[in-house]
Amino acid sequence: MKTGAAQVGEPAARRATGPLEPAVGESALRGILIFSALKILFQLVTNDGYGFHRDELATIDDARHLAWGYVAYPPLTAFLGHISMLVGPAVPRVLRFLPSVAQGFVIVLTALMARRLGGDRRAQWIAALAAAIAPVSLAASSLYQYVTFDFLWWVLIAWGVASLLATEDDRFWVVIGGAIGLAVLTKYTIAFLLAGLAAGLLLTGPMRHLRSRWLWIGAAIAIVLALPHFIWEARHGFITLEFLQSIHARDVRIGRTDHFLIEQLLEPAHPLTIPLWIAGLVALFASRRFRLLGWAVTVTFVLFVVARGRGYYTAPLYPMLLAAGATAVPSRARGVVVALLPLGFATATFCLPLAPIGSPLFKAAAQRNGDFVEEIGWPELVQEVARIWSTLPPEERVRAGIFCGNYGEAGAIDLYGPAHGLPPAISSTNSYWLRGPGDPPPETVVVLGAHRERLEEVCTSVTLAGHTPNPYDLENEETRDHPDIFICRGLKTTWGELWPRIRSFG
Repeated sequence: MKTGAAQVGEPAARRATGPLEPAVGESALRGILIFSALKILFQLVTNDGYGFHRDELATIDDARHLAWGYVAYPPLTAFLGHISMLVGPAVPRVLRFLPSVAQGFVIVLTALMARRLGGDRRAQWIAALAAAIAPVSLAASSLYQYVTFDFLWWVLIAWGVASLLATEDDRFWVVIGGAIGLAVLTKYTIAFLLAGLAAGLLLTGPMRHLRSRWLWIGAAIAIVLALPHFIWEARHGFITLEFLQSIHARDVRIGRTDHFLIEQLLEPAHPLTIPLWIAGLVALFASRRFRLLGWAVTVTFVLFVVARGRGYYTAPLYPMLLAAGATAVPSRARGVVVALLPLGFATATFCLPLAPIGSPLFKAAAQRNGDFVEEIGWPELVQEVARIWSTLPPEERVRAGIFCGNYGEAGAIDLYGPAHGLPPAISSTNSYWLRGPGDPPPETVVVLGAHRERLEEVCTSVTLAGHTPNPYDLENEETRDHPDIFICRGLKTTWGELWPRIRSFG
């Protein structure tokens, strides 16, 4: 036994403060796999409680236009959505299956990480339960968006690093490199974790790893996976970086980054697990073998603070802290932890589409989770647009189009519109702008998501034709900010002149 190191089976008092040590005990993998599968099954049944979120609608549309990149994100999420739609119809239950599976793997990987850090069966279960009740993870398992898969790749990287440190088997660099490549193809915030890992390597002695050919093989795998996307970005003027700068400036301007530190106590991990992840951070720094992970978490976190990131960006860091904390917590306290963690599942109502729409529970959940109200009303909106479209004379309809001010509206038109005989949507937002105004561009336009004053600047005739439906009397972005639908005729300029001026990010 190494001096000062805690092994499985050591006295609890010593284990509470001692460093972590690679596992030698039994694995709880079988039971945790069953638990994870039951959670996935539960979400398969319940994930169609509401409709698609506006972000999902945009991703679905991108999935129909496969490319090596999109304005708002790298290509992997859209590609996986394309695969999902080859398997089944574009409905919430089908599209949200992969997110629920991804977060199921997060639960399993967190437990496996606890074992790598020296956790026995109970520690592995504590880590798994703590990961399962994390609000961001729960929400990510019920929405089809890049956050979901980004979360998985971060945890896979953390497990790979923990395994590398525990076993000193450099072949884990291949797993780490592959996961980094997939993360780059998912969301650019992986750059923060890479900076944290690099700092951890430098601060804990990099030479052994730098001499390993497996590290460079892993790096080569990451580069090969990410290279086609960066070529796409170069060909499009690195438009995603411009998008991210714009969105970040907006988030800072409207205060979405103001409560970053407070949100760390509420969203990335469940509040019940605060003592657990604090103990995990202390344990990582107390361990010579796993200190690299402690530095990686700390540096990544500080970088998010400096960059004024949003609170949920740090969520993928917490599984490694929970795994370490579950391993380091004294045996006499584990019974209390195991008893408390199931209470965390009460938060599922605020993270999953479970409460009946319009019920008091739904209203309470919607106040806590604004995503819910953005998942309701899209089919009704498209039905209203179809009604307005049908009022156009047939000879005008063949030269008409539908312009949407935001990607949610455009995604809804493209998903539900064909059943009503509607043409594809035109929009100036994100990747819709790259696709242009159509060929030939329309002469008459049904417009959603815009204000009359702006339309009158570019059209000679602007007619109020309808309103955004609100069957459940809910306030969301559409009913609050875009209540009117217009028919516009007589463009004062050409589409070629107008299109570069109206590009927007959202």
